[in-house]
Amino acid sequence: MRDIDVWNQQVIAEFRANGGAVGGPLANVPVVLLHNVGAKSGEVRVNPLAYQQLDHGYAVFGSVGGGPNNPAWFHNVQANPKVTLEFGDRIEEAIARVATGDERTRIWEKQKIDQPQFAEYEQRTTRQIPVVILEP
Repeated sequence: MRDIDVWNQQVIAEFRANGGAVGGPLANVPVVLLHNVGAKSGEVRVNPLAYQQLDHGYAVFGSVGGGPNNPAWFHNVQANPKVTLEFGDRIEEAIARVATGDERTRIWEKQKIDQPQFAEYEQRTTRQIPVVILEP
């Protein structure tokens, strides 16, 4: 199992044990568990992600800590946009779509202000970090 997979499993376990609250580097970050279907495997995958509340849904970010490639979950939601969101005490169904243009810029800039580590992630990579909108 990859290090990131081990870390994700630990975060998921902590999230579920504490009604959606996590500590460590995510202590002050709003976290959602994104359930999505693997594009190739067809299996349900779960990823803990930072999110931003929007007027009509949520935004999540394919930052991978500023890694060189987009995360697997990003490819999965492009192939299978029907997702489930787990917020500790509630579950919501949503449809995922990639934000573009002014919408992406507005959400991304706010995320960098709200959670400054995202500005650091942006500096570590040459790719544009995807912003994904999750609409209930």
